Amino acid sequence: MKLFSTLKFALTLTILFTSYAMASTPSSFDYKDQDTAFWEKVLKPDVYQICRAAGTEAAFSGQYDKFNEDGTYYCACCGGDFPLYSSKAKFDSGTGWPSFTEPISPQSVILTPEKSIFKRILGATTEVRCARCDSHLGHVFDDGPAPTHKRYCMNSLALAFTPAGKMPKRTFEVH
Repeated sequence: MKLFSTLKFALTLTILFTSYAMASTPSSFDYKDQDTAFWEKVLKPDVYQICRAAGTEAAFSGQYDKFNEDGTYYCACCGGDFPLYSSKAKFDSGTGWPSFTEPISPQSVILTPEKSIFKRILGATTEVRCARCDSHLGHVFDDGPAPTHKRYCMNSLALAFTPAGKMPKRTFEVH
C-alpha cells in the first residue's frame, strides 16, 4: 500500500510539473527565432554575455560551483523552466565551474564543435548549448568520472536551480 501511495505521489508531481511547464510557456513561442533586442531586454547583462555572446565566467566565481542541494538545474537563458541537469549527476571537478556527468536528457542539450580558436587551444573543443533556446551553457570534456567519463562544465549564470519537490520559477514571461 505504501508503494502505491509513493507511486501515486510521484505521478501527481510529474503531472503538475508537466502542466506547469506547458502552461507557463506558449507552445508557439520559438526561442531560437528571437533577435538580439529580445535577449537584451529579458536577460541581465552578465547572463546575456555568457548565454548569447558565448562568454565564460571566471573560475570559482559562480554560485553553483560549490553548491550541493538536491534538485534540478534549468536553463536560465530561456526562462528558467527548461530542465538541463539533475543534482544527482553533479560532481566537484575542482575546475571552478559546476560540473555534471550527463544532461537530464540527451535531447536537453546540443553539442557543437567549439568555433573559438582561443578556447580550442585551451582544450574546450565541444560547446554545450540549450536545445530550446540555443544559448551557450559551457563545454563538455572527456575527463569526467565513470560511468560516462564526461565533464559537462557549465557557467553558473546559464543555470537556474530549483530544489527537489518544487516547481521551477520563470525568470521572465513570453507572450
